[in-house]
Amino acid sequence: MTDTRRRVKVYTLNEDRQWDDRGTGHVSSGYVERLRGTSLLVRAESDGSLLLESKINPNTAYQKQQDTLIVWSEAENYDLALSFQEKAGCDEIWEKICQVQGKDPSVEITQDVVDESEEERFDDMSSPGLELPPCELSRLEDLAELVASSLPSPLRREKLALAVENDNYIRKILELFRVCEDLENREGLHHLYEIIKGIFLLNRTALFEVMFSEECIMDVIGCLEFDPALPQPRRHREFLTKTARFKEVIPISDPELRQKIHQTYRVQYIQDMVLPTPSVFEENMLSTLHSFIFFNKVEIVGMLQDDEKFLTDLFAQLTDEATEDDKRHELVNFLKEFCAFSQTLQPQNRDAFFKTLSNMGILPALEVILGMDDVQVRGAATDIFSYLVEYNPSMVREFVMQESQQNDDDILLINLIIEHMICDTDPELGGAVQLMGLLRTLVDPENMLATANKTEKTEFLSFFYKHCMHVLSAPLLANTTEDKPSKDRLDRKERRNPFCHDFQTSQLLALILELLTFCVEHHTYHIKNYIINKDILRRVLVLTASQHAFLALCALRFMRRIIGLKDEFYNRYIMRNFLFEPVIKAFLNNGSRYNLINSAIIEMFEYVRVEDIKSLTAHIVENYWKALEDVSYVQTFKGLKLRYEQQRERQDNPKLDSMRSILRNHRFRRDARTLEDEEEMWFNTDEDDLEDGEAVVPPSDKMKPEQDLMEPISKFMERKKGRPQLQPHK
Repeated sequence: MTDTRRRVKVYTLNEDRQWDDRGTGHVSSGYVERLRGTSLLVRAESDGSLLLESKINPNTAYQKQQDTLIVWSEAENYDLALSFQEKAGCDEIWEKICQVQGKDPSVEITQDVVDESEEERFDDMSSPGLELPPCELSRLEDLAELVASSLPSPLRREKLALAVENDNYIRKILELFRVCEDLENREGLHHLYEIIKGIFLLNRTALFEVMFSEECIMDVIGCLEFDPALPQPRRHREFLTKTARFKEVIPISDPELRQKIHQTYRVQYIQDMVLPTPSVFEENMLSTLHSFIFFNKVEIVGMLQDDEKFLTDLFAQLTDEATEDDKRHELVNFLKEFCAFSQTLQPQNRDAFFKTLSNMGILPALEVILGMDDVQVRGAATDIFSYLVEYNPSMVREFVMQESQQNDDDILLINLIIEHMICDTDPELGGAVQLMGLLRTLVDPENMLATANKTEKTEFLSFFYKHCMHVLSAPLLANTTEDKPSKDRLDRKERRNPFCHDFQTSQLLALILELLTFCVEHHTYHIKNYIINKDILRRVLVLTASQHAFLALCALRFMRRIIGLKDEFYNRYIMRNFLFEPVIKAFLNNGSRYNLINSAIIEMFEYVRVEDIKSLTAHIVENYWKALEDVSYVQTFKGLKLRYEQQRERQDNPKLDSMRSILRNHRFRRDARTLEDEEEMWFNTDEDDLEDGEAVVPPSDKMKPEQDLMEPISKFMERKKGRPQLQPHK
């Protein structure tokens, strides 16, 4: 048998009754030995991997919808769909399915007969068709009973659907509805409710196309207003005709597109608001309704995307300074909904969609919108920006690097995002959290591309640290300018706790520290250069004295990530500036309380001990042992002292260390990390080679004296008076 290959998209229905896109490939049918039967096979067009392998079971119900869709259920809660690019391909695969099941290809659905009793099967065989009662007022009760009795049986459901479809019965029913409503025949209206609800549960595309047509849909909604379980009818039609208004922010010239938008809105309204919540047994019987809405949205996005005049007018008005605020608000909301609809597209179509928006200038438009004062407009623009970043961060990175060659740092798109994050007025910083997530995606090397000619990671990170990092770290530097507050302004409580930031500021600093911690883990060279040259770690450790425990923990986590790299360059920086001192002060100030701060600090020292980081071990014992020697409820500090003494012993007797050195070199080899050439060159550069003004962290002239270990913060500051002070970064 020769396989016929056709281009298709594979969809699966998730738990939320939404269709998930599983990929694009080519479908074929053929005998699969492992499955022992003729099967549908879909192989991905990108790499040839198997997207779908499904045996055509004789009793599985397959549905053909809208000429290019085949839908079926593999299991009780696992629905599948194939969306064909061409009708001819759909017809050919449908014929193959019908051939296996012994069905006539002219049918649009095959049904499972497993649930039929033998008596029902015999009755169905003896009566090939189902006769509907005359569509008259006096027979509405009979028709309602017939519909209700047919729903439990798949074969009867199929015969009922065919009868309703062939006799043009829906239009006749809706004529009766208008008569009943004019006569205020409440009993007849209740029967019509049950009949129309039952027709929905037939799950038939051909019937939906009639019911959702322009001339029928409002009458269908009218039938569903008269629920017998409610004392008064609903007023859905009144809402749709008088309250809900269709706004054309940009005139739509295509009448077919306008009609499709109206239809989709109304059908979505029927699904969400009009139809009663389906029972567990009825939920799968509405799968075709979900599919109808889903593929309508796909079609709307495609038609709008192809209308170049529409998109050109949209972006022209968005960026025009003369556009009124209300109009711009509507335009931004439309663009946001447009992007939300695009999530229904197949990947290759989504690629084309975002490429079209990019060519139309969506990023420059967002830059203009984000600079406006309207909070709602900026919020919608942020949502649109999130769609772009999540789908194609490289496109956003390329844009911001190009605009940096023409604009000042203050008006760069990425700096606007950072400023909106910093200036978020929400007490819970909901917007700031969203923007921080987008920034994290943009600076994540894992989604950066590398080509033969250039490396996106090198170029973008160099740009980010040159043009954006000072904006991101500005709140951190501004809130840690002193190691202690001015005593003239503090009451007794504040004297005990020098950093009484308000909760919102503390949350913001915690977000910034979270991103900087991410940079420490993933950027190596660039963040190392920034931390050491700007003395960032010293400023961060000021926050260990914060009254907000979560902020102090963020500061500790930042230092812990640095120590976890086991990088001697960082270690020398920590030792030279005695940066364990604020950590130990926080530990001692915490006292005997057993809390997260206590555990985090002990774990940091335990890590130094277990990993045997010799330089830090010696530094801690030689400078802070007197402060820690009385801590006996954990063995961490005594263990550090033992490590230190063993090191001294080996130094005094080198022969004892000859074998250990071999093991140590193997055990403490750094994890596999490919360093860029420029990073290795920078590591090998002597501090004396740095340009004037670049190194802001001066070396210590002598080891910290032991007698200062237990002195208060003021003594610590006096010892540092001779050092050049770090100026706030501008």
